[in-house]
Amino acid sequence: MSVFGIFSKQQQIDVASEAYMALFALQHRGQQSCGIAVNDDGVIKSYRDMGLVPETFNPELLASKLGLGNMAIGHVEYSKYANGSRADAQPLVVRHIKGTMALASSGTLVNVPELREELELNGAIFHSSTDAEIISHVIIKERLSAKSIEAAVEQAMFRLKGSYSLLIMSPQKLIAARDPEGIHPLCMGQIGENVVFASESCAFDSIGATFVRDIKPGEIVIVDQEGIRSIETHCGSKGHLCVFEYVYTARPDSVIEGASVHDARRRAGAFMALENPCQADVVIGVPDSSISAAIGYSEASGIPYEMGLVKNKYVAR
Repeated sequence: MSVFGIFSKQQQIDVASEAYMALFALQHRGQQSCGIAVNDDGVIKSYRDMGLVPETFNPELLASKLGLGNMAIGHVEYSKYANGSRADAQPLVVRHIKGTMALASSGTLVNVPELREELELNGAIFHSSTDAEIISHVIIKERLSAKSIEAAVEQAMFRLKGSYSLLIMSPQKLIAARDPEGIHPLCMGQIGENVVFASESCAFDSIGATFVRDIKPGEIVIVDQEGIRSIETHCGSKGHLCVFEYVYTARPDSVIEGASVHDARRRAGAFMALENPCQADVVIGVPDSSISAAIGYSEASGIPYEMGLVKNKYVAR
């Protein structure tokens, strides 16, 4: 799963197309469903469906279904269930007594059964099997007594156990939040005065954004017309980023927590050569994630690297 968000101080710009390009760059993190929600002066429109980003969206659909706005969030996903359904696609758009909220979530909660049972016993109705819908219910419940949407997110995070990166769009604000252990990556960038968030920095390259920093474990970042501010109530952990990001999940041209993914994989391959030397004619990487590691193994071992397996880039997994 992966998330992307953009906030523009200007009104009526093509944020949907920016989200499209960013999600295209993040397609490796989810190829089952995708979606975009656009905020135009407090009015939130969304479109989501099963399939790849270029199969789901085109310029005509972006213009007719989403249009212009000053904020957008997007999402690509692999469902935890093999078949999945359109109901599981994100972002979710929820209308409640305090207003409207759009939410996109990447990660997995470990206390889903307890939260879902409690919410259902209190009358909550679910339309999907996603953790995102549970998170939205928890935030909305806190919003009923909280002074602001960010305060509701702050209180909700006391109840969310597991890994998650969240993007939440209210009528006036874009909020990014990362779980207190920092298991899933989330970073912030800028295009001029526009603020962007993404699961990986490679999304910024596709839209001409400049990487600013990683969101701290437990940090809540709020962006509105007044600027950028943070809530660090849940900060304090040194972070426990999922090692699979460097091994497999992330794109090699991304930088996560200050480390190049390509360099991390190449060094892992070099360590493998030192710990597990062997006699061989060539080193071959299995496209695409292990190619960097194979190069590192080749460099450390002196065994030449060769292309032995070719992936057809014009077909899906």
